[in-house]
Amino acid sequence: MAIAKAERLMNLALCLLGTRRPLSKRELRGSIEAYLEAGTDDSFNRMFERDKDDLRELGLVIETVENLDAETGYLARRDSNRLPAITLDAEEAAALGLAAKVWQQARLAGAASGALQKLRAAGMPEAEDTYEAHHSALEPRIPVHEAAFEPLMLACRDRRAVVFDYRKANAARPEQRQVEPWTLECWRGHWYLAGWDRDRGAERVFRLSRITGRVRSRAGAFSAPVPDVVTVRETVESWAGETATRSALIRLRSGCGYPLRSRALSSRELGGGWDELEVPYGHGLDAWLVEFGPDVVVLEPADLRADVVDRLRAVAKG
Repeated sequence: MAIAKAERLMNLALCLLGTRRPLSKRELRGSIEAYLEAGTDDSFNRMFERDKDDLRELGLVIETVENLDAETGYLARRDSNRLPAITLDAEEAAALGLAAKVWQQARLAGAASGALQKLRAAGMPEAEDTYEAHHSALEPRIPVHEAAFEPLMLACRDRRAVVFDYRKANAARPEQRQVEPWTLECWRGHWYLAGWDRDRGAERVFRLSRITGRVRSRAGAFSAPVPDVVTVRETVESWAGETATRSALIRLRSGCGYPLRSRALSSRELGGGWDELEVPYGHGLDAWLVEFGPDVVVLEPADLRADVVDRLRAVAKG
């Protein structure tokens, strides 16, 4: 079975690399013997999708293109799948080794480990692992708990539009969003997707923990240009509340809200189990404060207090 699958993957890779135009599923099925032997269309589709994902995991860049007949085709351009010689010194190799340990998510951990093995086989120097040698209790980790992370990561990589149901902090029910994903950013322990919202015709940022249900792919090219990484990062920070234009005064229950305390510009005890904090006020602060529930009371400004009250009422109605 392993040999049969390897042969099938090799045949699919050769077909995608050898074509000058995108090949449809129908054409690929007629060109590869293993696909011809598939009993039903459903079994072929499942086999093809698995094989395509496996080839991408192995490093083959497969493009998805929609032709004039609205039929989806696939190809792997040779110039996109040809890498120059890679030369790394000991410090660069050590940095890659440390980066490979960051991911807790199983699929990414395997990909990182496989990438290191390929680089070492190509002659990358073995770097001394000082972290492993000293058995440090502190290890770099990026937690990924949201089920939406993996499909969105692949969609960002492959430049594929997606559809998902999204529940805003002040909404009782989720609503469907059609998004051209740009990048994923981790900010203050939460993952955010930055991209182009097709329905609203504008860039938007979505918190992954508020995505409900399954993330579904959509065919077709992006309709909006993708900005550079710096612009997207700034957008994520702005929509998540990082960019502060003024300050707000809040009352916080003692012993609670440590993330808020870490950002406070000033703090004083009020007595009775409450503290008063001055915190930076930027876009998204109202949504963040709602997460602390009854432990936070907004004193000023009035517009922030009103926004928080509106969000809490929407949650209560839901």
